[in-house]
Amino acid sequence: MTRTISMAFAATAIALTPACAQEQIDTASREAIEQVVYDYIIENPEIIEEALIALTEKRQSEEDQRVRDAIAENQDKLLNTPGDYSIGPADAKVTVVEFFDYRCGYCKRSASWATGLPEKYDNQVRVIFKELPILSTESEKAALAAIAAGKQDKYIDMHMALMELNNSTGFGPDEIDAAAESVGVDVAKMRADMKSVEVQKTVADSKSLARTLGINGTPNFVIGTEFVGSADITQVEALIQTALADS
Repeated sequence: MTRTISMAFAATAIALTPACAQEQIDTASREAIEQVVYDYIIENPEIIEEALIALTEKRQSEEDQRVRDAIAENQDKLLNTPGDYSIGPADAKVTVVEFFDYRCGYCKRSASWATGLPEKYDNQVRVIFKELPILSTESEKAALAAIAAGKQDKYIDMHMALMELNNSTGFGPDEIDAAAESVGVDVAKMRADMKSVEVQKTVADSKSLARTLGINGTPNFVIGTEFVGSADITQVEALIQTALADS
């Protein structure tokens, strides 16, 4: 308490001085007051670290709120974009939107968990998949292949097959085609559909929405107006359970 009061006094002494005395304070006492502040900081350097931590937390809180506001403003694009694929009932009580990249290791590790959410919560949860290929050009090709496979009613099968590809040796055209063949996708049709305006627009729209929301990493989960910018399964499930309890 003493430190706080002393600092506040030193930092605000000039501001609290009556206007008629400002000129005198400016010329006679400013240097002395500044010296008091300087000496105090030198003697208590930890206050700089405390201030930086507080500033970082404040800015993060402001950014989190900005993202929540953006999510609230873009609910229709999050939940009702025609080109998106999903699992779980369309009228489920809770919808989880996942932004992901097929080359993201954390996305791979959480893929089975994410696709299992509707069953785990007795079909009260729906999961919408948003392609966010940001890690490489191969990621983009994989995303296009998944959307194209969806035109053959094979999206989830292809999604999981791509998640199982090895990041270092997979994701070339041959590996993507092999993944498609393994789940019964007509590769020639998939390749043709990958070039279509519709399929390319679906991926482009997802990337554009992510930019609007300030999402620049994967995986990223959105539940209502809340979001989890990591593969923190525990936090995502806590948000799901809260949303179910409130529904």
